Formats: sequence, structure tokens, C-alpha cells
Amino acid sequence: MRNVRIGVDTGGTFTDVVAVDEDTGEIVTTKTPSTPANPADGFVTGVRKLGELDVASVVHGTTVATNQLLEDRIEGLGFVTTEGFEFVLEIGRQSVPDGYGNSYFWVKPPRIVPVHLVRTVGGRLDHTGAEVRPFAEDQAVEVARWFRARGITAIGVCFLHSYANPEHERRMRDVLAREHPDAVVSVSSDVLREYREYERSVTTLVDAAVKPVMRRYIADLSARLGMPFSVMKSNGGVLSAREVVNQPITTVLSGPAAGALGAAMLAANAGHPSVITLDGGGTSTDVAVVIDGEPSVTTEGSVGRFPVKVPMIDIVTVGAGGGSIAWISPEGTLKVGPRSAGADPGPLCYGRGGTEVTVTDAHVFLGRVPPHLLGGEIPLDVDAARAGIEALAGKLGLGPERTATGILEISAFNQSNAIRQITVKRGLDVRDFPLVTFGGSGPLLACRLIDVLGLPAVIVPPEPGNVSAFGLLTVDVRNDYVRTYVTRDLSLQAAARIFGELEGEAADALEREGFDEPVHARSADLRYYGQAYEVRVAAPPGPIDEAWRAQVVERFHDAHERLYGYAYRDDPRQGVEWVNLRVSGIGPINRPPIRRRPYPKVEAEPATRRVRFEEEHDTPILQRAALDAGAVVEGPAVIEEYGSTIPVHPGFTATVDEYGNVEVRRGAPEERG
Repeated sequence: MRNVRIGVDTGGTFTDVVAVDEDTGEIVTTKTPSTPANPADGFVTGVRKLGELDVASVVHGTTVATNQLLEDRIEGLGFVTTEGFEFVLEIGRQSVPDGYGNSYFWVKPPRIVPVHLVRTVGGRLDHTGAEVRPFAEDQAVEVARWFRARGITAIGVCFLHSYANPEHERRMRDVLAREHPDAVVSVSSDVLREYREYERSVTTLVDAAVKPVMRRYIADLSARLGMPFSVMKSNGGVLSAREVVNQPITTVLSGPAAGALGAAMLAANAGHPSVITLDGGGTSTDVAVVIDGEPSVTTEGSVGRFPVKVPMIDIVTVGAGGGSIAWISPEGTLKVGPRSAGADPGPLCYGRGGTEVTVTDAHVFLGRVPPHLLGGEIPLDVDAARAGIEALAGKLGLGPERTATGILEISAFNQSNAIRQITVKRGLDVRDFPLVTFGGSGPLLACRLIDVLGLPAVIVPPEPGNVSAFGLLTVDVRNDYVRTYVTRDLSLQAAARIFGELEGEAADALEREGFDEPVHARSADLRYYGQAYEVRVAAPPGPIDEAWRAQVVERFHDAHERLYGYAYRDDPRQGVEWVNLRVSGIGPINRPPIRRRPYPKVEAEPATRRVRFEEEHDTPILQRAALDAGAVVEGPAVIEEYGSTIPVHPGFTATVDEYGNVEVRRGAPEERG
């Protein structure tokens, strides 16, 4: 019996499992098909595949909340807000999504709560939190009974200026608990104590919408697992399952966040502290930027059509995975994604009833992946892939080889556009960053992305299909707290009081998680007076005095200049405005060691297969576990392993480093000097 920690990442197509022996550092990995109807089935199946283990802890990356939002499965949700503000969701913001140059062509999507399920309660606070009109308790009782009579059991509460004073919201929560005890309630001062009432309202309603589903899922999984476990959060931390059910919105980017953190740790260990990460799965591709070992974090994220202002790792997601479906537009052009065949029925080559050509089928047809997945567990029907490609090619009037190559080319450009969004749109030069690519389908387009984007290199870590699950074991327990405090003349006493309160909340939460000595990380959101949106900068620990304030303001000037190309540090006419004060409470964990020889050495017989790149070649097929550190592979070649495949195109070279990473670059080693 071995003492291990287990990470389980549930994706749209596969559930990935990684076990780390805490005594020896040995890592064992496995994968199993996901079970979308009940993700807990795939979770339990994956853990059982590891065999009998003495499990010390389990960390889970889940897509339950994400999928509910992406699929718009939101029903029976009610909203309580301040009297006179019942149309806050209808008014929203004036912005029109990218791609609609003229708002005439944009149709506003349905509100998360239709207006007939919005109720209002009297009472009013001003922006300082002072009471202008008292809370109308009789009206609150009527609202609670109205929802109870209609069977509305998930309710979000957001009153005007409750970020400054949560008293009215807490009284509304008490009324709902008394009058409608079956209701699941989220209040904005608990979910997001930050100003901007539209975003705060939607974020609170999203939390209320996913709370019942997450509670059922966590309860089911806890009963089947028979032990406590933790859940990955979007902010790059984990939290115990018993706590996360009270704040399920924090899990909406659970799996992708783990992938970015795991890739960041592996890349930094190999000498690459600043990288782009690309997680290519069966359904989508998730892209993030890591600078000096830390993924970028944002509170301006969204899931589907819903703005979600909780802190989350800044990830751009596109529907460009192995299961992405190739289709013909009404104009007769070839498109790929965002629809996906997922795990069930999956691509044509899975032989499970799929009827549409996917990216995986194109790879199979061209010979770039083996005729099986997961070491033979999932045989692939090459003939079915060929028949589907030929049928699609006939409709397009193209040859099947050109059609399959075109599918992969479009998929590569979809991924490259996601990378540009996370880099160029944020003032970063994509050519300065190596790309760390992982996930089952991530490495398949590595060479094309180097050419399309001018990347210096692509790094494929060991066991790329399990990097997200590995990442689950590398992250600390983490909670984030925020308080809006808008001022141009920061009171040091008020700032010290607010930070003290936030750090107290963080310490209490971490004490419940078993941490006696938590770490607190401060930050602040600032802007130039008159701007609508702010820039977040780290705030130093220690006493809050004039030197502390000057240091934060200087960091803001520097960050603004990096982002926008200018700053007003020497212009006294441009005042700096403080907006939000933030604290992250961190409970550090022991990270798994990264071994220099990640694979048990194997001896593999030489093999070849007909593979089409620009032309068809008799191509060497290499087993990754047979490659020693320092091995150099010149294309054309295909490097295969249990969970993924690396096609090395002609004109490219793959080199294995001492940690087992495969580094792909254009040109032969002697050409690069």
C-alpha cells in the first residue's frame, strides 16, 4: 500500500487521473472516457483504475458548473433587488459583443432571469452604506411567499450599494430562510462585495443557478468516494468540497485553471518561467499566459454569455478540440467547430454512432495518430474516418487529402486566434513566449502553430494528456476577498481597517481548512480619475503608511504603461483613484517533486507508417518512453505515448530535455546554431 495524493480532472471527452506517491515522488497516470450524463461515474472509474492505494487526499477539477452555464440549463431561478431597479438585467451594459460593428444586427440574448421572476423590496442605502430608507420587512415576507408559491427554489439577492453595507441583504436572506426554507439563496455581499450592480447581480445569479446542481454532484461524489476531497477553483486555488458548495461560482473554470498552473510549474522547472499554455482537449482549447511563473488573473471573465467577476485565471477558450466537427456553411465554405462530438458519440473513428467528421478523424485519415488511443483501450476505425472524409470532400469538390489537411489548418488557425487574444490584445508579443502544449489533442498541431505565430518553440511535457490532473496537485488552498473603496484621497486608517477585516475573513476560512499560519497577499485596483475601468496591482505587506501608498501608486503607473503604452506619473493634473482593495488568503501545500526521468525506460521495435504532412512519407514511429534525455528527432516523425501524440513535420526538430519534455523547433539543430 502506497501513500498517495490523487488529482482527477473531468474533461468533455476524457477524465484524467494522476497519483503522486508522497514518499518517493513516483507519478502514476491513467485516463478513462468521461460520462457526461453523470461525471461522477467517470471520476470513480478513473480512480479505481489505479488499483488499491492508501489515499491521503483527492483534488478534483470539475466541469459541472461550467457545462450548466455553457449549455444554458438555467431554470427556476428568481431575483430579488431594490425597489425601482427591477430592470437592471434588461438594461445591462451598452456594449455590443465583438463582431457586431453595428448594434442593429445584434439581438440581445435572454436575461438570466426573465423579468416576470424579478421581485423588488423597499429600502435604500447610499454609496457609503448609510441607510436612506429602512428595509421593508413586510414586503420581503411577501416576496419570499411569492417565490415559495411558484416553486422557485434558487434565488439571487442583490440590493443597491450592498457592497458598502450588507445589512439589508442579510435581513432578506433571513426572511427567505424563515418563509421559504427549501430555497437555495445567494446574496451579492457574500458572492462579490464589489460595486457595478449589473455585473454583481449576474455573478450572484450565476452562483445561485449552479448551487443546486453542484450540491447534488458533490454529495453524490462524497458518498461514492467515501472520503473528504477538495475542488479546484478558477482563481488558481483549491477548497474543500464542504466549503465549495457554498461558493460554487468559484469553480466555473476549474479544470482549465489547473492545466495552466501545472504547465507553469513544469515549464519553470525546465527553465522557462514565462510561457503561453495551450490545453487541447476533445471539446475545446484553453489558452493562458504565464509571466515569471504566475498565470495572469482577471475579474473581467465570462462563461458563455454570462459576465462572472470573481477572480479567475485569465483563460481564453475556443471550440477547437479533437472532437470539433467539420461542417459546410450555407456559403459552401469549410468550417470547424465550435460544435463537438464530445465523448458520446464521439468522432466517426470511435465507432459509437458518430455521424459527422471531426478533427480527430482528419488526424486518423492522414496517419498522424495511431489506430488506437490510450495504449489500445480505444481502437479507432480508420475506414470510418476515411469514408467520412471522402464524403465531405465530395460535397466540397476537393480531394480527401486536401479536405483533411484543410480541417487541421482551420483548427490550427482557431487555436492561433485564441493565442493572439491572450497576448497581442494584452500588449504582449507572442514571439517572446515558448508555447507549452498539453491535453490529448494539444501537441498535434504544434508545428503548424510555430509557423502561423512565429513561436520560438513548443514544449510538450511528459504525459501531456494528464497535465491538468497533475496541476491539481500543485496548487494551494486559496480564497479571495474584495471591498470597494472609491477615493482619490486614500485614508491610510480606512485602508488599514478594510485590509484588516479582509485578512480576518481569510484567516477564519483557512482555519476551517486546517491552516494555522495562512499567507495573505494584498492587491488593489486603481485607475486615473475619469476612467471607467481599473488596473490591478500587488500591494506590499506590512504597515500601511505613506511609503506603502507611494509604492502601490508607482506600481499602478508602471502597469498602466505596460498595458496601454502611457502613464501620467509626472502629470499632477491626472489624479489616481483607488477603487477596490483585495486580499487573497493562501494555505500553502507541499508540491509534488518533478523527476528527471519521468518514464520507465522501454525498448521499442523500430516501426514506420504512411503519414501525410505536405506530402505522404514512410514515417518513423517512435515511442516517447524509449527516448533518452538529449535524444534528437528530425521530422518527418511521429512520437507516440499513452495519452497523446506529437507529429514532427518535415523541417522541424524535437529534442528531449533532462526532465523528459519534448522541445519542438523549426529547423535542424545545426541550422539554429
